[in-house]
Amino acid sequence: MSTRLRRRLLAAAALSLASAALAEPISLDEAVNRALAASPLVGAGEAGVQSAEAGRTQAAVRPNPVVTVEAEDLIGTGPFDSFRQAQTTLSYAQTLERGGKRAARIAFAERDIAVAQGLARVSRLDLAQAVQRAFLDAQIAEEVVWLAETRLATEQAMRTEAIRRVRGYKDPLFVETRADARVSEAELAVNEARLRREAARARLTSFWGGNGAEIEVPRGIEKPADLPEELAGADYDLAAAVIDQARAAVVVEQSRGVQDYTVSGGLRHLRETGDVALVAGVSIPVGRFDRNQGNIARAQANRQRAELQAEAERLERLRTLAALRADAEAARMRADGIMENVYPKARKTLDQVREGYNRGGFRFSDMQDAADAIVDVQSQWVEAMTRYRDVLSQIDRLTGRFDVLAEETQP
Repeated sequence: MSTRLRRRLLAAAALSLASAALAEPISLDEAVNRALAASPLVGAGEAGVQSAEAGRTQAAVRPNPVVTVEAEDLIGTGPFDSFRQAQTTLSYAQTLERGGKRAARIAFAERDIAVAQGLARVSRLDLAQAVQRAFLDAQIAEEVVWLAETRLATEQAMRTEAIRRVRGYKDPLFVETRADARVSEAELAVNEARLRREAARARLTSFWGGNGAEIEVPRGIEKPADLPEELAGADYDLAAAVIDQARAAVVVEQSRGVQDYTVSGGLRHLRETGDVALVAGVSIPVGRFDRNQGNIARAQANRQRAELQAEAERLERLRTLAALRADAEAARMRADGIMENVYPKARKTLDQVREGYNRGGFRFSDMQDAADAIVDVQSQWVEAMTRYRDVLSQIDRLTGRFDVLAEETQP
């Protein structure tokens, strides 16, 4: 290994140790809380709710009255010249909503508020899922660093044994060269693992604008003893709000099928005599052609679609959750089995081969094969844990594990 590379590795190790001394331990729940507190999604969700509440205020507003000024017989010929026969009318008209239009609008707007609240709640759960994946990535990266450092220590010990046998003329010179190369490979693996750990921490802290060097995730991967059975209440509540909104839309369209009346009243001034007369009127549309039947039918179809789609999505979530629970159990058993059974036996095999190599019973290539088998086992463990991370984060999202935390961050 070159002197420059060795210096870089030593500098990286020193930086890692210094960062670890200043790092603050952080739990998964705390990471989710920090991300939710800092995320613009929370503010966006609140803005969506405020928008819906403004719609509720507007829905309660009645139609504006109309003030009309009319003048008749202003200018003409004969007796109608010079405004002598002019008649001026000042009237006030008000539309009377019928069919429960205002109540229907208000009910629809209130359902819109519930939908906005549900969307904000679900978006916070989606963010919590992303944070959980990043947190588990950081934990896996920690374990990978430990595995890489363990491998480096093993390779260094193997090199010491190889040098002793080469110096004793029991092995050819290329064995020492090969041992040096393996140590260099192990050092590169350690450096790469540390860089990946830094990247994983940076990814995690980016959710709240922090510094990856300032945190430390706990060792070991979280493995809940029991996986929840029920679906998240947030998804159910959102679906229920969408259905209620679709039902309210039907009522709105039905109310629009009832024609409104417009009543008016005012005063008329007769210029010729100077008299004033009271005028009144009412406007009653004839609902002969447009009774809003098409819009009513469309709203009813949309309501039925919302109900059926919500049920289909619920069943799909249940099927997905059942499959994920099986996948999680399989991935967890595989990862545990690798570390509790396969990895120790691979280590023991290497120790036995090293002992035989020192006695001259094995070749250096035999130690290489045993050490490479350990590396392969480690790769299998990382693959199993990555799969477990994916499955666990999906299960926790479907079951709403962080729903309470998400609600606590709502302004």
